[in-house]
Amino acid sequence: MKIVSYKDVEAQEVKGSSRLKIKWLNTEGSSNFAVRHCEIGSGGYSPHHSHAWEHEIFVLEGDGLVLGNKEIKSVKTGDFVSISVNEIHQIKNNSKKPLRILCIIPK
Repeated sequence: MKIVSYKDVEAQEVKGSSRLKIKWLNTEGSSNFAVRHCEIGSGGYSPHHSHAWEHEIFVLEGDGLVLGNKEIKSVKTGDFVSISVNEIHQIKNNSKKPLRILCIIPK
């Protein structure tokens, strides 16, 4: 068992994003999934991208938008988002407060 405080993990910037800081929470000890804590500042966004795996997002705090292949949906604290394989997507913070999410992807 391993316990890590997200506060103790160094944040990294992400190429192609704006005002996004990402913390990889389980770089050791997990062979199947990577869990990332992401904070997107007001007006910021993740890269507009797709990949060959699905991933899940849980909104810890804040409000924002998720842009998918053909739709834009609002998200708020407590929402869960499942993004399909090869789906083009982007997360945007359209509020004045930080948007904090957990993002779970396969390793």
